[in-house]
Amino acid sequence: MHSPWVHLRLCRICGHVGCCDNSPLRHARAHFEKTGHPIIEGYDPPEGWGWCYIDREEVALPDQTPQRGPIPRFV
Repeated sequence: MHSPWVHLRLCRICGHVGCCDNSPLRHARAHFEKTGHPIIEGYDPPEGWGWCYIDREEVALPDQTPQRGPIPRFV
């Protein structure tokens, strides 16, 4: 099942890509709750910032992950 997403987030621990909290299914948050991996990165396009679910605050990410091409939207 495809669901529209607003933004994508990349787990800085394992590389899992999930949709943001403004998206209906909130896959990035579900990944944190399942794995305990707390740091995500804005990933569509890479924006140079991250978020810590534990501390609930933005974190600087000077070494952002490179993106290799456009990410298709499922609408």
